[in-house]
Amino acid sequence: MLRLFRTYGRDDLHLFVLGLVTSLFSRLVGLVPPLVLGIAIDSVFNDNTPFRLPLVPGSLLPATTLDQLWLSVALIVGAFVGSVVFGWTQGVSLSLFSNRVQHALRTDTYRAMQRLDMAFFDDKQTGQVMSVLNNDVRNLKQFLNGTVSGAIQLVVTVVGIAALLLYLNWQLALVSLVGVPLLLTFTVWFMRTIRPLYRALRSSFGDLNTRLENNLGGMEVIKTSNTGEYEDGRVTDASWDIYERTWAVARLEYLYQPGMDMLAGVAFAATFLLGGYWLVAGPPPGFSGTLYVGEFVTFLFMTQRFVDPLAGMGRIVNSYENARASGERIFGLKDLPVAVAEADEPVTLDSVAGRVEYDHVDFSYVEGEPVLHDVTFTADPGETIAFVGPTGAGKSTAAKLLLRLYDVDSGAIRVDGHDVRDLAFDSLRDHVGYVSQDVFLFDGSVRENIAYGSFDATDEAVREAARAAEAHEFVLDLPDGYDTRIGERGVKLSGGQRQRLSLARAMLQDPAILVLDEATSAVDTETELYIQRALTRLTADRTTFVIAHRLSTVRHADQILVVEDGRIVERGTHDELVALGGLYATLWRVQAGEFEGDAEGLVRRLLSDGEGRREGESDGEGESGESAV
Repeated sequence: MLRLFRTYGRDDLHLFVLGLVTSLFSRLVGLVPPLVLGIAIDSVFNDNTPFRLPLVPGSLLPATTLDQLWLSVALIVGAFVGSVVFGWTQGVSLSLFSNRVQHALRTDTYRAMQRLDMAFFDDKQTGQVMSVLNNDVRNLKQFLNGTVSGAIQLVVTVVGIAALLLYLNWQLALVSLVGVPLLLTFTVWFMRTIRPLYRALRSSFGDLNTRLENNLGGMEVIKTSNTGEYEDGRVTDASWDIYERTWAVARLEYLYQPGMDMLAGVAFAATFLLGGYWLVAGPPPGFSGTLYVGEFVTFLFMTQRFVDPLAGMGRIVNSYENARASGERIFGLKDLPVAVAEADEPVTLDSVAGRVEYDHVDFSYVEGEPVLHDVTFTADPGETIAFVGPTGAGKSTAAKLLLRLYDVDSGAIRVDGHDVRDLAFDSLRDHVGYVSQDVFLFDGSVRENIAYGSFDATDEAVREAARAAEAHEFVLDLPDGYDTRIGERGVKLSGGQRQRLSLARAMLQDPAILVLDEATSAVDTETELYIQRALTRLTADRTTFVIAHRLSTVRHADQILVVEDGRIVERGTHDELVALGGLYATLWRVQAGEFEGDAEGLVRRLLSDGEGRREGESDGEGESGESAV
């Protein structure tokens, strides 16, 4: 919590200080009415004691009873007005402070999260991250807005009332204050007990957010799979977990709050009993002196005001522990180490020719479970390199390493002779375009999605990119043309339409190097024709990496790399690989419908037989020295 103030509260510290000062004065002036009332009863109405006010010289006080009454009324009214003014100032200043800290904390946490490696997002549930950015940040805002001032007011009230009671009658004051050590001891126990409960509760909220986010995003699958009842159960279980953890916190609160009320009530009852006895029968045993009615009235008012804040300490402790648990989650996210970090003095490339080298690249997501082994090849400027092979062979991973979404374990990837680890992120990713099979479009207009990443593009440039991507015609048929909102993730468009918008986005970016990850998969034949024509334009005069399962889409590539089990097991042009008669040739015959028999069994057998034989190991066939598998 101290780190929260040091990091995010420093710029607006004047608002925080103003809020605390006005909060302090608000509580202090709130003590004036009961004090003046007691003095007026004894001095003005009963004439038992001279009219005097703490810290005010007697020469400044009026001499006549009527003037003393008017002064008492003025002080009481002024105290109420001052309490309102100070209270308003406190509320406004602390609200401004807490909202500004909330804004800075949320945006800074998001920036820190955005810098994290893709491995973080592979492992972390989205709902947990959303819970941190929303619920936990909001908890800290509420803590700063109300709890801090409440704690200051509690301290000021307790200290101020204790001082006044001791000033008026130190003997009776000791009776009123006897419950304070017990209240504090009870509070310390409560804080230590409730802290782990709040941590578990915050985690449960994240789990529920994750479940809801997954289900809302996968509603189509839930409906078509008829698994609504199953998902109802999972959401119910996640919600019930929150219920149980919330109830565990509530049970402790319901023990603590009545306990505080009871101890506070005992202190008030003891004050009333001993003070009443003192007035009726004289000093109780062990007590001495005179107690006046006005003093006793002030004691009762003050003791009640003293007891209420102490009894409300539970709410402050409760809020603090809740905020502390949120703070641990927020700073835990911010403090995660970044493995894929920019170099201290990164190189910026003004232009890129497009030469790409993979030099003995090894990579694994999890240590000890390699995904890529000794991947080596060179793409000259303007060449098209195709990756083909079984699902899970490492094709997409190899392409993502080029963009530094992950870093290689060993070896190097170079662009125009520069190791990508030495390049500035902006410079590298401005020159490398990426079109994924899983197209992501934002909830906005068609124009905004095409221009995403090229925000200064003109409307005409956007339209030209759409024409080149074979998207212009269908966009014009949309209700509002380029201003049509396409819904979250582009749900109002077909898969082929979404794919063409992603191609238009890449064309507008005009990168020197292009990565196409299954850009034509899962579309119909007509849509594939449109996309292929767009790809022909997009890949012209730029280095292109194509990942594909449909071999017809890569037959004209300058070099085809067949990847299996993380290794390049064959390489060459389409004709060379067909003539080689290996895995690629078999896959080609299967997809072309030229193979009769158990195609799947043949491919599995080839993969099994090829285990342990890698590129460059002869299988006894062919004259190139390259193995079939």
